[in-house]
Amino acid sequence: MDKFNETAADVVQTEIEGLSALAALLRDGTSELAAAANDAVARIAALKGRLILTGMGKSGHVARKIAATFASTGTAASFVHPAEASHGDLGMIAREDMVLALSNSGETEELRDVLAYVRRFAIPLIVMTAGPRSTLAQAGDVRLILPPAAEACAATPAPTTTTTMMMALGDALAIALLQNKGVTAQDFRAFHPGGRLGAALKRVTDLMHHKEMPLCKGDDPVARAVDIITKSGFGCVGVVDAEGVLIGMVTDGDLRRHFSRSLSDARVAEIMTRNPHVVGEDSVAAEALALFSDRKITAVFIVDAARRPLGLLHVHDCLDVGVV
Repeated sequence: MDKFNETAADVVQTEIEGLSALAALLRDGTSELAAAANDAVARIAALKGRLILTGMGKSGHVARKIAATFASTGTAASFVHPAEASHGDLGMIAREDMVLALSNSGETEELRDVLAYVRRFAIPLIVMTAGPRSTLAQAGDVRLILPPAAEACAATPAPTTTTTMMMALGDALAIALLQNKGVTAQDFRAFHPGGRLGAALKRVTDLMHHKEMPLCKGDDPVARAVDIITKSGFGCVGVVDAEGVLIGMVTDGDLRRHFSRSLSDARVAEIMTRNPHVVGEDSVAAEALALFSDRKITAVFIVDAARRPLGLLHVHDCLDVGVV
């Protein structure tokens, strides 16, 4: 193995071992870390204000990412730089907020003013550190103490495994909180209106065609179905019963399959595909696209709980907005 590859593999393996130790403690219901993590999730879930993340250096970069993860999963969160906090940004931390402070050693000098501020105004403090006896750990109302782990670089004290564990623990808290709150895909979409992620989480009702839906009755002549298919441009027509419930669908393919027989006197019910695939009105675009791919179809009706058509969605409607 090339020397670089061997070193890279060793780094990854070292960090995996740190994450394994972290996971083992979280799974152990009797561990202090598991109890502290549960306490942290419960406190954040009951929070009336915002969760303020802070940290310096590499811990600060991790704190920014954790703040973004919390915010994207439904918890109001933001990052306050500890050095800037000492020059006026402490005013960004309100009395109904909670602070989550990160520091590998737990002795980060720049956090001093933040700690004094939260003590002065009785603002709850959660700490994440690898220093169990550190100043930061002693100041925390909830102490998330990382397990001992070797850093990936033995030649320097630069945090590597430690920051990886911090990142993972932050993700664990955010996802546990998301589940605690019962956040749905629709809620998640509201936090991600842009980009591919936002497109994939759009509801099918946002993309469907609902005006002049291509619909006919089962006892209509096939000629009427052909006319509707031709005019609509969707390559299909839905078949509904007297109560407006979708009972079938006729596609270009159905017409081709019956091309050899005389259809002049045939009725739609004779050639339709019964009980076609449908998508519920609460589904997201990514689910519809998966159905298109799995069933090799290009259009599907969006229906309500009674299976009455609300609209029609074509595969191009998903692709045009970036759903992949």
